[in-house]
Parts: sequence; structure tokens; C-alpha cells
Amino acid sequence: MADRCGAGMDLPQDQYSQLAETFRLLGEPNRLMIVVACLEQPLNVGTLAERTALSQSLVSHHLRLLRAARLLKAARQGRQVFYAIADGHVRDMLTAMIEHMTEPHDEEDAEGKPLHDHED
Repeated sequence: MADRCGAGMDLPQDQYSQLAETFRLLGEPNRLMIVVACLEQPLNVGTLAERTALSQSLVSHHLRLLRAARLLKAARQGRQVFYAIADGHVRDMLTAMIEHMTEPHDEEDAEGKPLHDHED
């Protein structure tokens, strides 16, 4: 798998479509909240509904889509189903993006000039 990474990666068209669909699913804020909530530990529908302030039926709908995209996995424990991040790839991607969004940065244009001039 390591040799498939890098600037020379060439995916078949159907895999680009799958990847775009995965990012489209994660582009919906409620689904993203659900996935991020599952980063720490597996959670059931009720807990996810509480943490996201969504109805249980809406959470269940989003969970079906996220499982179909292999972003989350489900495990039954007694009468409840707990949802967790599907694998290390998903965890690593989300963690890296969260770190990217929360790190301090200076906004510059292509020439390295600040985008926002504070000389008002």
C-alpha cells in the first residue's frame, strides 16, 4: 500500500468517484460530527443523538450511510449496537485533518503576501 501513496498515484476512475463520494458524505456537518464523536470510543445511537443534538432517527439514517461508505463499523453488545471508526486509515485521516484545522497558520497568497492587510 505504501507504494501507492505519493504524487504519482494513479487511481482508476471508479475509485476517484468512490473517494469523492466519501468526501461528500463527510462534507455534511451532522455526519462529520457523528464520525468525530466516534473517534474516542464506540458509541450507541442514543449517545450519538445526545452529543450531536440530533434525533435518533436522523442519527440512524446518517449511520447507515457512514457504514455503507466503510467510515464506521457496528458491533452489537447485548441489545445495543455501538458504532466506531472503521479502521486506522479513517482515524488517521480525520485526526490529521482536525490537527490541520486547529494549527495556527498565516494566510498568504501564491506570492507569499498576507491575504489580509491590517492597515485599516
